[in-house]
Amino acid sequence: MRLSLFDIVVMIFYATLILVLPQLASHRKPGHAVDGEAEIREGRALPWWAIGAALIAANISAEQIIGMSGSAYAFGLAIASYEWLAALALLIVGKYFLPIFLKNHISTMPEFLKRRYGTKTQIVMAALWIGIYVFVGLTSILWLGATAVHEVTGLTMLVSLILLGLFAGNYALYVGLKPVASSDVMQVCVLVLGGLVIAYVALERISGGSGLSGLVGGFQILTARLPEHFHMVLSPDNPFYKYMPGIAALVGGLWIVHLAYWGFNQHIIQHALTAKSIRDVQKGIVLAAYLKLLIPVLVVLPGIAAATLLPHLARSDQAYPQLMILLPSGMLGLVFVALVAAIIASMGSALSSIAKIFSSDIIGALNKNAGERLFIISGRFAAIAALIVAMITAIPLLGNFDQAFQYIQEFNGFFTPGVTVIFLLGMFWKRATEQGALVAAVGSVVLSLLFWEFLPAIPFLNRMSFVFLLCLGLAVAVSLLQKPKPENSTIDVVGIDYSTSHGFNLASLGIVAVLVAIYAVWW
Repeated sequence: MRLSLFDIVVMIFYATLILVLPQLASHRKPGHAVDGEAEIREGRALPWWAIGAALIAANISAEQIIGMSGSAYAFGLAIASYEWLAALALLIVGKYFLPIFLKNHISTMPEFLKRRYGTKTQIVMAALWIGIYVFVGLTSILWLGATAVHEVTGLTMLVSLILLGLFAGNYALYVGLKPVASSDVMQVCVLVLGGLVIAYVALERISGGSGLSGLVGGFQILTARLPEHFHMVLSPDNPFYKYMPGIAALVGGLWIVHLAYWGFNQHIIQHALTAKSIRDVQKGIVLAAYLKLLIPVLVVLPGIAAATLLPHLARSDQAYPQLMILLPSGMLGLVFVALVAAIIASMGSALSSIAKIFSSDIIGALNKNAGERLFIISGRFAAIAALIVAMITAIPLLGNFDQAFQYIQEFNGFFTPGVTVIFLLGMFWKRATEQGALVAAVGSVVLSLLFWEFLPAIPFLNRMSFVFLLCLGLAVAVSLLQKPKPENSTIDVVGIDYSTSHGFNLASLGIVAVLVAIYAVWW
């Protein structure tokens, strides 16, 4: 047990605040349903700063904090491209995707597919998304979160995993989506503070100094001892090239990852769909983009520092939890409970997405007469079942992985090329048909499996690029082979206002300038 009495007191205070604050910010009764159109209407009142914080809070969970630190421990700064390029992807989503979704009052991504293509595409993609959330999203969050609980408290991995699952399930079903967003600002602030403190303490330990000189000295020593960890672009002879295949990743696979994740992932995009207006959501997007620039300082730098301080860890994913133990009493409790709260909130957001997709996009599509009560009950049962399955399968699926972050990316990559093709064609090519979309959806999984089985040497990010191009060609070919049908889409893409404010444009230039400087220094 690494926690002192002071840590436990801080944890109790913070946990109480996190639970009370949402109820004070919400006018609905405790236990009010989290599913259905009522929540979407209610959520539309979220201000821009809550949207920006909610986007990051849904993203910065165990897979980012612990998983990415583990990859940084193994091979260094190159893993930060997942974060830094995400800032650009967010700007693209804010400028070109969200205006379409908001104008058409989209509440879920399968709903967009139904209105653009048809019910078959809606149901197929809804089922695929639920599978991804359960077997990739929830399992990885549970496994990595349990790793942190195990390292800090001394509880076994199994007990840690079960406790996280039970807390997350109750939190999601009891609190709901909007109250989560209302407390996201505080959680993001604490996690940012904790990450900065961990990086500071680690660098001081490396240098043996204190203050600014210890910080600078520690970074200089770190770059001198581990020069191979400070390259953004890995060469083919690097043993970790399979995870980050050089320039090809920067111009290919990573963009498929980012567009699918930030643009078409219900777990993430549901927060952006709760805006008062497109200008509000774009302000929130800018806030999230600048926070993404900061994330590598919070998670990647500590991971690299751990490679010097703790060079003989059994698993790379132990790096961040082991560094947390270096924090002073009180700060350890605060950072630990904030991390657990972020993990639970992220799981709650995923469970909310599962409930919403299952009830609205599967039950609603199959039963046209389904009412709000059936949506609520079916959504809750789907969320509970998903959580139970994830708790059972987390250890078998991830127990043998040194870097769970790579497991997440590789197996998400079986679906994301097809998802990206379907949405891009659906938004920007009127000639795309439902049969073309279905071919892309099925083809993404089948082609990925074939590459994985017969061409395993190809890095998975490159595999995603090849599969994306093949699915795009198949979808276009199938669509063109069919005769044009009478217009049956209820998605209006005519007269979309893609203009952005001067503030958005200036902020975008600032992000581009920062990224150019980063890649120029650590190429």
